[in-house]
Amino acid sequence: MTPLSFIISLVAFTVVAPVIGCLIAGADRIVTARLQGRVGPPLLQPYYDVRKLLAKEKLSVNGFQGFYIGLSLAFAICAGVFFYAGGNFLLVVFVLILSTLFFVVAAYSTRSPFAEIGAEREIIQTMSYEPMVILMTVTFYMATKALFGIGTFNVGAVLALDRPLIVALPLVFIGLLFILTIKLRKSPFDLSYSHHAHQELVKGISTEMSGRTLALVEITHWYETVIFLGWVGLFLVWGSWIGWVVALLGIICVYLLEIFIDNNFARVKWQNMVKASWAVTLVCVIANMALLTMLFT
Repeated sequence: MTPLSFIISLVAFTVVAPVIGCLIAGADRIVTARLQGRVGPPLLQPYYDVRKLLAKEKLSVNGFQGFYIGLSLAFAICAGVFFYAGGNFLLVVFVLILSTLFFVVAAYSTRSPFAEIGAEREIIQTMSYEPMVILMTVTFYMATKALFGIGTFNVGAVLALDRPLIVALPLVFIGLLFILTIKLRKSPFDLSYSHHAHQELVKGISTEMSGRTLALVEITHWYETVIFLGWVGLFLVWGSWIGWVVALLGIICVYLLEIFIDNNFARVKWQNMVKASWAVTLVCVIANMALLTMLFT
């Protein structure tokens, strides 16, 4: 990753990603409304909501709350820049963990019992999906070594492949789809924070957040959505224009699947989430590692 590519990625991701994330959130609401037999809001409703929040008076239970949320947003942007610039995948994962931790600290800083419960649930969610995410980077290294001859954590390596990464990591891709439901805060795994008003009156980890602070939370979610869907595309793209088309279609299909799951499954207990996510992680990763060893050695 050259300095020029980093600067271009920084500007492009910072400007374009929230626009794409906002449109995805708007489309999510429309599709959800159609599934529930409603008309639904306009496509740009998430933008209108954020604009209204930004115009509200700045109120905060703790003066550092906005600072922590700002850091969470900054680290999410950094992770997206590293990813779309073709940087180190492992670094992207760790930077995103920092973003999540600052979000949790912001909730704890309010000393509200509702926000603290939401923060605890956020930590449990992180414990559920992070093993899969970290092991996914390990299998990414193994797959690039098997397909390319030289193992690397650099995301840009997939553009030099003559076939998609999913050929070598089909089970890991399935594991990613499972934990993606947690990462996107979709039911049945939206334990700490939900984007649907009908889920709960007290809004989990963001209970004590309002105005500009809550607007930054929504914008951070837009950035994260673009990053996570980029992970899906990482498994489907290769060094051809056809690969880009396949990746785009795959991303659309996966997100529609997530919306369908969100609207057809009730929220589960955190114990079930942890057991299910760890079981899927162990089965998918170990089986795929064995498959890589048998087929590419």
